[in-house]
Amino acid sequence: MSCPPKSDDLVFFVNGRKVIERNVDPEVTLLNFLRKNLRLTGTKYACGRGGCGACTVMVSKHDPVSAKIRHFSITACLVPICSLYGAAVTTVEGIGSVNTRLHPVQERIARSHGTQCGFCTPGMVMSMYTLLRNHLQPSEEQLMEALGGNLCRCTGYRPILASGRTFCVESAGCQKKRTGKCCLDLGGNDSSSLSRESDICTDLFVEEEFQPLDPTQELIFPPELLRMAKNPEKQTLTFHGERVTWISPGTLKDLLELKAKHPEAPLILGNTSLGPAMKSQGRVHPILLSPARISELSMVFKTSDGLTIGAGCSLAQVKDILAEQVSELPEEKTQTYRALLKHLKSLAGQQIRNMASLGGHVISRHCYSDLNPILVVGNATLNLISEEGTRQIPLNDHFLAGLASADLKPEEILESVYIPHSQKWEFVSAFRQAQCQQNALADVSAGMRVILEEATDTIKELSLSYGGVGEATIGAHKSCQQLIGRPWNEPMLEEACRLLLEEVSLPGWAPGGRVEFKRTLVVSFFFKFYLEVLQELKKLVKVSDSHHYPEISDRFLSALEDFPVTGPRGVQRYQSVDSHQSLQDPVGRPIMHLSGLKHATGEAIFCDDIPMVDRELFMVLVTSTKAHAKIISIDLSEALELPGVVDVITAEDIPGTNGAEDDKLLAVDEVLCVGQIICAVVAETDVQAKRAIEKIKITYKDLEPIIFTINDAIKHNSFLCPEKKLEQGNIEEAFEKVDQIVEGEVHVGGQEHFYMETQRVIVIPKAEDKELDIYVSTQDPAHVQKTVSSTLNIPINRITCHVKRVGGGFGGKVGRPAVFGAIAAVGAIKTGRPIRLVLDREDDMLITGGRHPLFGKYKVGFMNNGRIKALDIECFINGGCTLDDSEQVTEFLILKLENAYKIRNLRFRGRACMTNLPSNTAFRGFGFPQGTLITESCITAVAAKCGLLPEEIREKNMYKTVDKTIYKQAFSPETLIRCWNECLDKSSFHSRRMQVEEFNKKNYWKKKGIAIIPMKFSVGFAATSYHQAAALVHIYTDGSVLVTHGGNELGQGIHTKMLQVASRELKLPMSYMHVCETSTATVPNTIATAASIGSDVNGKAVQNACQILLKRLEPIIKKNPGGTWEDWIEAAFEQRISLSATGYFRGYKAYMDWEKGEGDPFPYYVYGAACSEVEIDCLTGAHKKIRTDIIMDACCSLNPAIDIGQVEGSFIQGMGLYTTEELKYSPEGVLYSRGPDEYKIPTITDVPEEFNVSLLPSSQTPLTIYSSKGLGESGMFLGSSVFFAITDAVAAACKERDIVEDFIVKSPATPEQVRMACADRFTEMIPRDDPKTFKPWSIPIA
Repeated sequence: MSCPPKSDDLVFFVNGRKVIERNVDPEVTLLNFLRKNLRLTGTKYACGRGGCGACTVMVSKHDPVSAKIRHFSITACLVPICSLYGAAVTTVEGIGSVNTRLHPVQERIARSHGTQCGFCTPGMVMSMYTLLRNHLQPSEEQLMEALGGNLCRCTGYRPILASGRTFCVESAGCQKKRTGKCCLDLGGNDSSSLSRESDICTDLFVEEEFQPLDPTQELIFPPELLRMAKNPEKQTLTFHGERVTWISPGTLKDLLELKAKHPEAPLILGNTSLGPAMKSQGRVHPILLSPARISELSMVFKTSDGLTIGAGCSLAQVKDILAEQVSELPEEKTQTYRALLKHLKSLAGQQIRNMASLGGHVISRHCYSDLNPILVVGNATLNLISEEGTRQIPLNDHFLAGLASADLKPEEILESVYIPHSQKWEFVSAFRQAQCQQNALADVSAGMRVILEEATDTIKELSLSYGGVGEATIGAHKSCQQLIGRPWNEPMLEEACRLLLEEVSLPGWAPGGRVEFKRTLVVSFFFKFYLEVLQELKKLVKVSDSHHYPEISDRFLSALEDFPVTGPRGVQRYQSVDSHQSLQDPVGRPIMHLSGLKHATGEAIFCDDIPMVDRELFMVLVTSTKAHAKIISIDLSEALELPGVVDVITAEDIPGTNGAEDDKLLAVDEVLCVGQIICAVVAETDVQAKRAIEKIKITYKDLEPIIFTINDAIKHNSFLCPEKKLEQGNIEEAFEKVDQIVEGEVHVGGQEHFYMETQRVIVIPKAEDKELDIYVSTQDPAHVQKTVSSTLNIPINRITCHVKRVGGGFGGKVGRPAVFGAIAAVGAIKTGRPIRLVLDREDDMLITGGRHPLFGKYKVGFMNNGRIKALDIECFINGGCTLDDSEQVTEFLILKLENAYKIRNLRFRGRACMTNLPSNTAFRGFGFPQGTLITESCITAVAAKCGLLPEEIREKNMYKTVDKTIYKQAFSPETLIRCWNECLDKSSFHSRRMQVEEFNKKNYWKKKGIAIIPMKFSVGFAATSYHQAAALVHIYTDGSVLVTHGGNELGQGIHTKMLQVASRELKLPMSYMHVCETSTATVPNTIATAASIGSDVNGKAVQNACQILLKRLEPIIKKNPGGTWEDWIEAAFEQRISLSATGYFRGYKAYMDWEKGEGDPFPYYVYGAACSEVEIDCLTGAHKKIRTDIIMDACCSLNPAIDIGQVEGSFIQGMGLYTTEELKYSPEGVLYSRGPDEYKIPTITDVPEEFNVSLLPSSQTPLTIYSSKGLGESGMFLGSSVFFAITDAVAAACKERDIVEDFIVKSPATPEQVRMACADRFTEMIPRDDPKTFKPWSIPIA
């Protein structure tokens, strides 16, 4: 075997320390290098595509053009290590530590309660830190921009932003710093109970206690790198890897020589396009050329007629360059620059804009490009260079379509882009519409430009270009040609729309789907452009001018405004503790999450942060590519021959049971869905394992039927379990006596858990007795333990599962981790070596399933005054290919369907459909968020039919007095009514309802909507045995206390609450106490941490253990009442008193008899109400969340900061379910949306502009620990208040347009759904396809 050629040394710095890598592989990313080589595990792996920000670090470089140091945030998962020559990298560990000194950013995010699971926190910290290195006192806009590329699934973002705001310059709006009173504190009328209470707090942290930011304490740029930068070596650097060679020339001449020698080699700068392509398509380029050290490619030239920007400039630099031009030049010259700036603000996240280059963006020619359509209409020119010399080509459609005659020659590179100034009577606009406002690929983007004959409205030149509606950016040349010479008026608009729809045609099967929506946007955007130009003409032409332009109606003007990006503000209200409560007693106080500071410094250890164990192997799963097929053969031979591959684990290797009969761990003979696990490769490294799975050859034979949709399942009678049914009253009779009947249907899409930490497990076999240590990210370690036991056929007592903390679960880590734990354990036993299994985001989303999609049909009978007399609901959920939790989800859905309403005659039926999709599973809310959407949709339909407002119907039909539910469980609705009234009051609902109506009268293309939703959420499992819990509390001879219990820390702060309980019971400060981990060796036979009752039941167990210990210590304390805690413990030890106790809670009683249709399935209810107001753009379907007010009944909160965090986080997650989170499946059952690019969870810009949360004071429940309530899930459904506010706004638009309501409700309310519901002349003119004539790109599974 020939020795690989010698590489140059790679020199860079990490956290102030020099790193010299002698044999660097160009395929290694900075993230891998930090985590594996340097053991800096604070930087997290979450998506691997730069889309979530969990791996954000700061890079500092000397900029040769400005001669200054540039600090910028990047996503380490995309950055090739070779690109960092001469750079300084700062990670979260480099800025502060719990053991030395915390950085103010770290301290503030933790003390502001901006961390829950903590997995996204290091990335958030580094984005904020980088911002502060560039701007000591940033504006709020800069803060929002800096955090726009970071996702969080737990907190709802508000507290993260609150921590960042403490660094910002004071905004003009809020007087809080000066007067001590927040302008938002005033709320509604003073008569309300919340305002009357003097013991209501609105501060969750004390800003004055934060340490100040001292810029002199930051790491300096290494002097050695500065010397290197100022006297750059011009030699070419070469780094040889196993498959790829990275060449970084020092001069432009060398680069051009190399490009001539290797014409096929791509140029790589930010790796934001090549990186994801290499990951998802397995593309390998043997040679990569890096122009990073060539300053000529970053030059900017300003001339009197335009601007030339170097192709090497990052998009963030381009944004700054354009902003400077706009501020310096007259408006008429900067039309194109303004259009580009508009899109640069929302294009990707800050980290990607810092990495991606202008040249890379242009050359990649993505069909969805935001900038290329504007550059095309702006007549940009590409300046090319090669050894032969320079030449210019226009940046036009031919170039973007990749036509050879208009393209670069293989040896040429793009040196710069020239963008000419605009002129007087020239108008340029940019438009884009995506699934959400920021950090999302556009469905359609457009650049539009018109030049009018001077002082007239006659079109002299017209240029329209669209992205997202074809394989490349498309220009509408024919249409533009035909419109030249026409006046800019209404007839021209009509003609233009007709021509555009003919020219910019999109087939029904087009990739990406949403075809009719995209067609509508093509003409809607042109209409917006038409209005914008008219508006600009008005400014240009003096009133006295004789020329008369078409008038824009005032009601149309709002169509011109884009929704602004604003940071959320709001007030969090909670009841302060009793003034007589001991200062040492932490219960009821907003105590910071125990791990908060460690989350912020990256020192909190998650499963994959555990250092590699000796001889450890890496496992990668092989999944089915067919939805329903017989496995004919599996050929492993090629894979086993690859270097580093140790073995392939198949079903034959399982010594015990292979899962259940209908739910196999590893497939045998047959596969039931795409993504089913067939076997697993075990290799020395993850890279070797991933290469091996590509070599495994599986042959299949398709089987019938293949079922994906609920409709197909109903047709084939394909169900997972018997129907669940509840009935009360006489439904048939009631329907005969009502004034009106409405029937409708509701479709609710599924939801991906998108926990930031993907599924992961480490299995370590011990040397004797078949013992195993399993470190796993799970909500139910006992279930993992049992599954591994049965799979390996060894007793449970040989297996210990450890859970330190989980990076988010939301139900997705209840059942699934047992599957991965068992498969990894088989690998560990077979090889005799430790196994690490970490799922890539794509595999996690493909394999694990999520929330059940739902199809519901309702029939509601009511009187003309809105009183509902009868309601019949039939629901079907898409369970996927195995039972999993589908039966329980169906039961819970049926039990909870009535929500807050007392309807005398009810019939609820539910079925779980069996389909050839990955099995769906538990998800926060467990059926309630889908099912109750049907009930609330009935209310909206009744309101529409009666001509009344939905809130009137809600109030009229709500429970009013002590009563029994449909399943005969008694309860008092008093707290429910309080929440409702409080919400009406705090949100000033009635006056805002009038304001909304007033706004809607004045605006045709924008509409506002407002909705208020009540909630009765039942907590717990419907079985007593699932409510038991245990704890083990040790007191050591130094007086310190170790608390262990059966709950798992998922980010919900359970360990923090348990120490608060122990602190109160033992009358000891929390500083004496510690929680190490949850382990099946200390607390056995635990129940999953789920159903909102983890803190309830484990708190009771901890309380019990502490009380037992205190009882034992009583005689000693009586004998020496003046002694210290340490004295008492020493004395107890001397007297041989046990200082260890097991606490136990037998559980709340709960049962349900489905035969009789009655029971007491739930220990208690959580009540709440939410009011949300939105504004929609009828032309694009976009919406802006203006305000949300939530009132939640927490009774006596154990920790208001944690509980408010749970309410906010679940609300935002629910809002995602109902607005942006859309799962797309191919007609073959393949999930398309497998990462943050395609699947959009809410970002920081999706949070309501004003976001107020109040915990209802002075309510009690004797059942629970200290009268607290579990709030983990209840806020989820309140996110539907945003959905119904959107529905309200759409209804206002439809009413104005005389559109008849069809009572078909579809969730999520994506821009596509909203735009197509607001039918108008533009939706009418688009061509429609007959669905029978083509195969769609995606299929609806609900």
